[in-house]
Amino acid sequence: MNEYINPRKVAMIGCGFVGSASVFALMQGGLFSEIVLIDADMEKARGEAMDISHGIPFTRHMKIYAGTYDDIVDAHIIIISAGAGQKPGETRLDLVNKNVAIFKQIIPEIAKRRCEGVLLIVSNPVDILTQVALKLSGFPEHRVIGSGTVLDTARLKYQLGEHLMVDSRSVHAFIIGEHGDSEVVAWSSANVSGIELDSFCEMRGHFCHEMATAEIAEKVKNSAYEIIERKRATYYGIAIAVKRICEAIARDEKSILPVSHMMHGQGGVDGVVLSMPAIVGSDGIEADVPIALDEAEREKLQASAEQLKKIFEGLDLN
Repeated sequence: MNEYINPRKVAMIGCGFVGSASVFALMQGGLFSEIVLIDADMEKARGEAMDISHGIPFTRHMKIYAGTYDDIVDAHIIIISAGAGQKPGETRLDLVNKNVAIFKQIIPEIAKRRCEGVLLIVSNPVDILTQVALKLSGFPEHRVIGSGTVLDTARLKYQLGEHLMVDSRSVHAFIIGEHGDSEVVAWSSANVSGIELDSFCEMRGHFCHEMATAEIAEKVKNSAYEIIERKRATYYGIAIAVKRICEAIARDEKSILPVSHMMHGQGGVDGVVLSMPAIVGSDGIEADVPIALDEAEREKLQASAEQLKKIFEGLDLN
């Protein structure tokens, strides 16, 4: 790791629901000794820092404070959650132009400070914005990642665990592609503790595989819409997903996570940012992990990539 990096420091840019919930999760996890919050509304950042700091006596000693872009220079991880939130009836891709405009202000501020940490994008649409951040920052590809389908994958494991009445942590499956409506469930590689999924389903008395998997995939895809319809925003699930990604980076775990990053031929996709499993360590992406996909899954992944590529190419990033 670069000698100018503080391995126990993280910065959060954006103190809305997602940013604040993520900092709260990071505080509870005790991963870092220093957390700086940055927001266009400095008073909002100060208020969140104060509120979250009051939980420190029940966790571990750390410093949580509101700061400026000058405070991010030595951060190991710079998280960006800033941006407009998804409204009821709105897709993640509907947010593109609003949040690209915000990123055109934020990313140059990071770039000119020559930060050496990992840039973790959480704002939606996360795949597009991760590619925007990559282009505008000039950072090497391995140090610009998005939260991608880490949360979608957790939702999939949860639904499968409920369906099969087993611990969801024993379910091994990935959602790949866009964090959004064109996401793809990689059913071909799904298993429960090493047992092929259909076989395990039959062990648990489930035999209508095609209908059940279609229903579960639909539930996962619509989870965010349902939550937003009920409570106007989603933030707890993504906060834990952010914490999990930060754990992999801060502890150099070399964990395999489906994060958003630049593709170079994986699954037949090239030159676009989307989610595929990758080994995540202290410097960000270490290597891609190939997973089995059938022909239909591969075609869906490529269609997802084409949709994202078309949107990115239409952006004004000057």
